[in-house]
Amino acid sequence: MSTHELYTKTQVEPNWQIPASGSARFSWEYDEGRDRLLALYQKGKDKQWDGAKRIDWSLEVDPYDPLGTPDEAMTLYGTPHWAKMTDRDRGELRKHYTSWQFSQFLHGEQGAMVCAARIVESAPDMDAKFYSATQTMDEARHAEIYGRFLHEKIGMLYPINDNLQALLGDTLRDSRWDMPYLGMQVLIEGLALAAFGMIRDTTDKPLPKQILAYVMQDEARHVAFGRMALRDYYKQLTDAELREREEFVIEGCYLMRDRLRGVEVLENFGIARKEAEELSEQSEFLTLFRQLLFSRIVPCVKDIGLWGKRLQKAYVDMGVFEMGNSNLDLLMSQDEEIAEQLDRERFAQEEQERVAEVESAIADGA
Repeated sequence: MSTHELYTKTQVEPNWQIPASGSARFSWEYDEGRDRLLALYQKGKDKQWDGAKRIDWSLEVDPYDPLGTPDEAMTLYGTPHWAKMTDRDRGELRKHYTSWQFSQFLHGEQGAMVCAARIVESAPDMDAKFYSATQTMDEARHAEIYGRFLHEKIGMLYPINDNLQALLGDTLRDSRWDMPYLGMQVLIEGLALAAFGMIRDTTDKPLPKQILAYVMQDEARHVAFGRMALRDYYKQLTDAELREREEFVIEGCYLMRDRLRGVEVLENFGIARKEAEELSEQSEFLTLFRQLLFSRIVPCVKDIGLWGKRLQKAYVDMGVFEMGNSNLDLLMSQDEEIAEQLDRERFAQEEQERVAEVESAIADGA
């Protein structure tokens, strides 16, 4: 079935074109590079995997409760709208929210793939080009996986959110070679990691847990790459150049915060946009969700050297300033361990099942 037949909106533009800007850069130095980036490139090669094989696509998913979302996490919970809804209506609402979340993940991954390819083209150093090439493959795999989940298990997609599209456009239109790093590696990828992690750690459904855990294992490398490359480069910039990038971060963070309300979902349930925005702002769960989503961005921004007074003030305004003290290395090592532990548990269980089948067959033969 065509993807366009699954979109919640009847009119979705088939293509989005952004004029290319900036220069393609070639480097004729092939023998040397930063040890940290080359080690990350090696890890990127070693950790490649096939989404069609590593993920158990035979697992069933109830499209009306794909994530096991509790009632309290629903924006309409406790409102007159919720009281009027039947169990079927509430299941439909869960389906729409999951479709909306995973659709934004899907669109973001395609954006990440394009940005990674742009970094290959525009980065001045060969070690950065090498690593970005492996990331481009990672992002293609992620887009493939999220697309398959939405097509086969949910049967519904949402168009790209306006604010996410705006940030992607700003990132790709900028001719400065470091901006795809900053827009994608730090802001969009950092936010995605936090969103993935919240769902991974709360869902009791095995298929979305597998998808998110394995994608996060890749994303942890991507954020590490952005930190290394930008930290080195930003040490060389003037105060004025740093302020320009801080302004970009501030605007991007506000766009991302405002993106994460799911107003489009409520509109599809007949709620006017103004009321949908008010309900989203009043939701205690969404308020906490939006704050926690910056747990990966704020310490990364601070780490790469963007920490001027105006940026700090913006984070105070958003209520996320204290997250600058988070241990980003610990969070990423935990992402790696969770994915590896999930593999160990899955394959140990499969081995036990195979042994049981063999023993059963032997017993039957006897």
